[in-house]
Amino acid sequence: MGETHVDVTVRNLAQPHRCWEGSFLVDTGATDTQVPRRHLEAIGLEPVGSGVYVLADGSEADLDVTNAGIEFMGEILSGRIIYAESDAEPLLGLTALESAGLEVDPRNQALKRRRRRL
Repeated sequence: MGETHVDVTVRNLAQPHRCWEGSFLVDTGATDTQVPRRHLEAIGLEPVGSGVYVLADGSEADLDVTNAGIEFMGEILSGRIIYAESDAEPLLGLTALESAGLEVDPRNQALKRRRRRL
């Protein structure tokens, strides 16, 4: 199975003109979205708290988090962003995908719209 990437804009909600755009790996195993710290700081975001996360290798880490605008595939939402190491790949997590009404089509390595439910 291949990887799915999507172009995402992360926006400072208090100063919407400040944003960062990048190619994100779609990671359905990640709950939240992660962005390298340097990009979040560059658009004026600061941590609003922290959370303990289980990493891909099974270890746990207490990571800084913030809230930001997340825009991709014509969808605009706000959500929790994890501060990642500066060299980490940006990840689009499951919460953002579900909020946008999207799911991964692994055969075509693309995102597809699904019916939204209340």
